[in-house]
Amino acid sequence: MPKGLVIAAVNPGSIAEEMELQAGDRVLAVNEEEINDIIDFQFGISEDDYTLLIEKPTGELWEIDIEKDSGEFLGLEVETISAEGLKVCRNNCTFCFIAQMPKGLRASLYDKDDDYRLSMTQGSFITLSNLSEEEIERILRMHLSPLYISVHAWNPEVRARLMKNPHAGKLPEQIKRFAEAGIVIHAQVVLVPEHNDGDVLRETVERLAELYPSVQSIGVVPVGLTRYREQLTPLRGFTSAEASEVLDQAEKWQKHFFEQMGRHVVYFADEFYIIAGREFPEASVYDDFPQLENGVGMARKFMNELEAGWKHLPDKISERQVHLITGTSAQELFEVWRRRLMEQVTGITLTVHAIRNDFFGPSVTAAGLVTAQDIAEQLGDLSGEEFLIPQVMLKADEDIFLDDLSVKWLEETVNGTAIIVENHGLSFLEQVIGYSLEVERFE
Repeated sequence: MPKGLVIAAVNPGSIAEEMELQAGDRVLAVNEEEINDIIDFQFGISEDDYTLLIEKPTGELWEIDIEKDSGEFLGLEVETISAEGLKVCRNNCTFCFIAQMPKGLRASLYDKDDDYRLSMTQGSFITLSNLSEEEIERILRMHLSPLYISVHAWNPEVRARLMKNPHAGKLPEQIKRFAEAGIVIHAQVVLVPEHNDGDVLRETVERLAELYPSVQSIGVVPVGLTRYREQLTPLRGFTSAEASEVLDQAEKWQKHFFEQMGRHVVYFADEFYIIAGREFPEASVYDDFPQLENGVGMARKFMNELEAGWKHLPDKISERQVHLITGTSAQELFEVWRRRLMEQVTGITLTVHAIRNDFFGPSVTAAGLVTAQDIAEQLGDLSGEEFLIPQVMLKADEDIFLDDLSVKWLEETVNGTAIIVENHGLSFLEQVIGYSLEVERFE
């Protein structure tokens, strides 16, 4: 097995470019310490002065002395997190979304990674069930923090049963060790009716909260179910009444934790409020929005961003027809915004298209899981008009949807011009009216 990390890209104008490093070169060592993974590499180059050992594709070895100013970056990206590849998931969770996906999607969507190095560097949630004692000691020794941990249940028996892995029951002792070492933890609970809700959820939230401030956040999200569940454990989603009960308890916890700790600690996914038919909480309830990528607080943040730009809107613009693509869960939010916008700004005609998810099934309502083929089938012919696509629908580094179809394919199919918009309220406003607003942007 080759050692080191292969360089994927070199940033223009960077130290790496100045040193004539190129994609395809392999970083073997920093200060004579062998590089086995991204953690070794990042720790090695954290100093202002260090020496790189580089292997060129020809086999030639270069030793390069790096001197940089404090805060200056080397400026390169590597292909993989380690030469051995990612640590994979050893669980068989009853609610695993990957197990509910159809065949024929791009290969990377079926990767079941469970790698603590991705958790620290990219915020990926891990289960801890595949960690060796050596790896746990490495996390503690190097103080690898923060970690994003999929907890699901504090009770060892319930967790092992949910994840179909006896090692999953070790979680309480593992988390306690990390907390005692001062590792920052962001916890996730995928909530499944009649499996880990009720008293099980109460124990989970309260035991985790006892570990504050190491446990900085607990994000609770409802189980996601697709129509591809043949031969899988029968599960169901939450009813409106059940979601309301969950949120009633959520408010009690949040009030108690804020009084005790000055932080709400536990946060519930936007989807719970949609299912229950409730208003989203004010931004203060989410503190610093620690679990946005988990769908927790995204709606409130987006609404606040819209409000920040609203007073800067013009009264009139040149005639403009725009279509907005979203998932069904955000339909009401965008319809309210659409009506208000068209009342305030003369010249704009905005049409909201809440795409029903026929690909995964109608119970999947998030915009991030909408596919190109569903958009095409429900949008029809746009006669050359513009349509906005949220960035969240696309692969991180490519204009590709979940069903492996491209934005270009969609443009040609619906006879329209796509505009990709990042998930920020101000960006949506600007793209709808067609020009930038003079307003300070906040994240």
